[in-house]
Amino acid sequence: MPLRLVFMGTPDFAVPTLLALSAYGHDIAAVYSREPKPAGRGMKLQHSPVAQEAQRLGIPVLTPKTLKTDEALAEFRSHDADAAVVVAYGMILPQAILDAPRLGCYNLHGSLLPRWRGAAPLNRAIMAGDAESGVMVMKMDAGLDTGDVAMAERIAITDAMTVTDLHDSLARLGADLMVRAMAALERDQLQLTRQSEHGVTYAAKIDKAEAKIDFARPAQAVLRHIHGLSPFPGAWCELPIDGEAVRVKILRCASATGGGAPGQVLDDRLTIACQDGAIRVLQLQRAGKQPMQADEFLRGTPIAAGAVIV
Repeated sequence: MPLRLVFMGTPDFAVPTLLALSAYGHDIAAVYSREPKPAGRGMKLQHSPVAQEAQRLGIPVLTPKTLKTDEALAEFRSHDADAAVVVAYGMILPQAILDAPRLGCYNLHGSLLPRWRGAAPLNRAIMAGDAESGVMVMKMDAGLDTGDVAMAERIAITDAMTVTDLHDSLARLGADLMVRAMAALERDQLQLTRQSEHGVTYAAKIDKAEAKIDFARPAQAVLRHIHGLSPFPGAWCELPIDGEAVRVKILRCASATGGGAPGQVLDDRLTIACQDGAIRVLQLQRAGKQPMQADEFLRGTPIAAGAVIV
């Protein structure tokens, strides 16, 4: 029989899993998501992507400020769930909540645990130059992504891949993985493996102070830094435009040949020298403007070879 589930998630990354579990036929008793936030020019309250999809599916949505009260626990227990599925919910689950579902709470985490436990595993994997990433289904415990692992899927990280690309690929893989995990749980065949105590790393939340590009680093590190922060918060530098240093986000780039002083523009295609090698800018964005391909940008705002970018 299909399971009775509580689904807990907030951003776009969680939506494919919600849709896949619903399509499989599981009884989703309720969806928990973070509170609506002001957005847009009118700063109207906007429900999260998960909440919007749940409403479209006719599933009750709850957005509690905390799960630590007796009232929140009683409400959670009232769903009489076999299990809870948690995907980027954004709130720590107290032990009493973890213990409430008959079969436990299962998290879809975007890394190959125990590497990159924590808040920003996709960004950190790209920025660190990792060759691969993945998604794992983990039975949750009170620790930070320390629970026993049930299933995993892996994906190669290429130099052309931004965090958006990785996010979208893992969201699709993760949805299929969680459906398989819940099917195994339904049959009482879900096998759990304790995480290794070796290779543990933590994916700290991205700080905007990390976003400035340092061209004094090797080109490979600069490329991965840019792609690991694209599109948000966006790695930035200052281009010399009309005699002023104008902040611009670089969203995509590629490895390039050539050398020079770090930050020096090497040609009319916005190839920029790094400590070792160079990158060529493919896509960028000025503040308040839409992203542009570099060749389109350069037609209106040429940057001469020899200019220095800081």
